[in-house]
Amino acid sequence: MAILRCNKCGHVAEVPGELTGQQIACPQCTQPVAVYDTVLFVRKVLQQYFSQRDELNTLKAQQASAFPTLNESPAAAAGGTDLSIDIHNSDHLASEAQHAAVLQWFERRQIQIRANHDAVDTTGFFDEIAVELGDNYDQLREVVDKIRWGQQKDVPNFSLNLGKLSQKDGQTLNAFCKRLYDCAFLAKYFYQKQEKIGRGTIQSAPTIRSFFGGEWLEWYAFMKVLGLLRERRQRFSCARQLSVIFPNEDLHELDVFFLIDGNTPVCIECKTGEFRQDIDKYLRLRKRLGIDRSQFILCATGLTDEQAAGLSSTYELTFVTLNGLTTHLSRLF
Repeated sequence: MAILRCNKCGHVAEVPGELTGQQIACPQCTQPVAVYDTVLFVRKVLQQYFSQRDELNTLKAQQASAFPTLNESPAAAAGGTDLSIDIHNSDHLASEAQHAAVLQWFERRQIQIRANHDAVDTTGFFDEIAVELGDNYDQLREVVDKIRWGQQKDVPNFSLNLGKLSQKDGQTLNAFCKRLYDCAFLAKYFYQKQEKIGRGTIQSAPTIRSFFGGEWLEWYAFMKVLGLLRERRQRFSCARQLSVIFPNEDLHELDVFFLIDGNTPVCIECKTGEFRQDIDKYLRLRKRLGIDRSQFILCATGLTDEQAAGLSSTYELTFVTLNGLTTHLSRLF
């Protein structure tokens, strides 16, 4: 026996074997249709089926690796063993596969990106120091202000008069400076107990200068999002310090960018200094990216809750304080 399948009407029928290799009229629509040997036809169909099945499985595995939950390795997301990931000590996110979904999201909008994979590697101390600093910013900001001032003026040493503070606040500042020294964020630090003065020497490494120059807030926002996604076990792809190139070659850098469940973008711009002159730039950027105002967030250290609420009502952006960032993200997710 032989077999035919009409490409016009989809009719399938068996015909006598002597018609193999010929063209005959389709019994249903009379369109000319080729006749094939049944075994050969079935073999070809099966080859195509298995090829498409393998391609689909590959795409599913790639999608799973691009949207891991924080308690899954790429293998676990694709159905393998579940692995526990320490978000404060992992290079799990610093890969092309993890950034792939972000790349695809921008490509669909004809926007090119350059991802800095190392910017989401949490095997160093940047993320931990940033979270400690951000969670206790009102108490610890004096240390950051002194370090930043010393960096700008090329003054390598600073001192902290801890005697003017309450005993608890003085102990908090002293412990934080000791931790900075232990992690080599300070070149030197010692506490003069009698005078109650802490003396530090600023580290000159470029990465440390950049951290105290403002990157600590990027790390803080990044880790806060990761923490919420881990709690809720949502899939995501993420990037930090993401370079974005529009079709007219305009170049922008996004501080923190997350793509949640494949279709919900969240962009966080972080400002430790003056930002008001940049509001118009962020408004244009949000509209060009096509991101909802609630998902384009400007986190600034110099804001009060009242100011953040007022600016959010005035402009088509979401302004948040350090304390307000997690609250807004919780509502958003």
